[in-house]
Amino acid sequence: MAERSLNDVKGEQVLVVGFGRSGIAAAEELLKAGALVTIQDSKKENDLDPQLVSRFREQGAMFCLGQKPADVSKYEMVVLSPGVTPELDFVQEAAAAGAEIIGELELAYRLGHGKYVAITGTNGKTTTTSLAGEIFQKAGRKTHVVGNIGVAVISASAEAGEEDWMVTECSSFQLETTRYFHPVVSAILNLTPDHLNRHHTMEAYGAAKAKIFANQTTAEHLVINYDDKTCWALAEGCPAKVVPFSGETELEYGAFLKDGVITIRDDEGAEIPICGTDEMKIIGKHNHMNALAAAAVCYFAGIDPEIIARGIREFGGVEHRIEYCGTIGGVRYYNDSKGTNTDAAETAIAALDKDIILIAGGDAKGQNFDQFVKSFPGHVKQVIFLGRDAHFIAESCDRIGYRDYTFCSDMEECVNKAAESAAPGDAVLLSPACASWDMYSDYEQRGRHFKDCVRRIRQ
Repeated sequence: MAERSLNDVKGEQVLVVGFGRSGIAAAEELLKAGALVTIQDSKKENDLDPQLVSRFREQGAMFCLGQKPADVSKYEMVVLSPGVTPELDFVQEAAAAGAEIIGELELAYRLGHGKYVAITGTNGKTTTTSLAGEIFQKAGRKTHVVGNIGVAVISASAEAGEEDWMVTECSSFQLETTRYFHPVVSAILNLTPDHLNRHHTMEAYGAAKAKIFANQTTAEHLVINYDDKTCWALAEGCPAKVVPFSGETELEYGAFLKDGVITIRDDEGAEIPICGTDEMKIIGKHNHMNALAAAAVCYFAGIDPEIIARGIREFGGVEHRIEYCGTIGGVRYYNDSKGTNTDAAETAIAALDKDIILIAGGDAKGQNFDQFVKSFPGHVKQVIFLGRDAHFIAESCDRIGYRDYTFCSDMEECVNKAAESAAPGDAVLLSPACASWDMYSDYEQRGRHFKDCVRRIRQ
């Protein structure tokens, strides 16, 4: 593709902001490509791995740690890690001085290879991306499952061949800094309030998600949720062929449920049954929607329906998303640490139905919790609050008269309290409805800590 000729960064001054997983991978590839790299991070050098810092210095990288860069006018490009807002004053100054501001996803597209399948949405991204990736692999395609799912895109794209498939989970943070990123098939799963502390408005949040299809052509496909009208509205003006999916409506074109069977109706009007939702290992109506989206993505990428069906039947789910952690004393434990917003946590509550002891709280990200707590009565027996912003959820509970809650200071106390309170037949569910950054490096660390605490109860 012509825009990939914009990949010559040799001799350019590039500032990489953020020295986490994606920043490290971006800096490595930029150094290999001959860029003059400076790495900036809010952490001081004493807080970073000294061997890692030393290795990058040996490769020629400069560092600016624990402070802002003194002079940003010299940089031709600034590469932001997903957690870094473009609104930082020194990033804005660099842009005003003529620097191009991009993220690791855009950089990976420019410097690497492969054909992209890109999946975004507020919730379900990891499950749908993992499922699609497994189906692609079952189809015998050389596949890299990358992105917000935990593998830096650039670490795989740099080694990929032109015919490799990059099945990519894309967050709004990654998409907002794209310019030429161009997937063959894209998907938007849903759109509910999230990350409003970063994007400020739903319009801006939706616009970031919509960048996923901005460079697609009429020969390519956008798979999008027909039932979510806020999401569906994003497809207006999409240059690609729009493929709706629905769990409620039998569509003339797209993917839908018919008598409990995941079904696709293609361009010629042919109806292709894939498999029944009762054959799936993963539970909940939200996972029926994830499977519909994955089936459509894979079908319109040219994969045989029988392979799609086998992939859906055999898929066992992903870590940290309503992950079953075992039964102790008749009480089931579930790790849904990836439930980092109210919509995701409501989905987990609906999937388990009732008799739930919920562990919730963390970094609220500017969310309103009133609607979330209205899902508690009849489903959630007790809430155990954890984290910096848990009081916001408690205030919403007070407003609706829900009083069955308590506060704990750490995860171990939460799990022990839940075990004491639970009766046989109950489910203890970690689904925080909040980000993890107030106490943990990411939701994965939080989920692993929960599972460790559950294991200690078993012992």
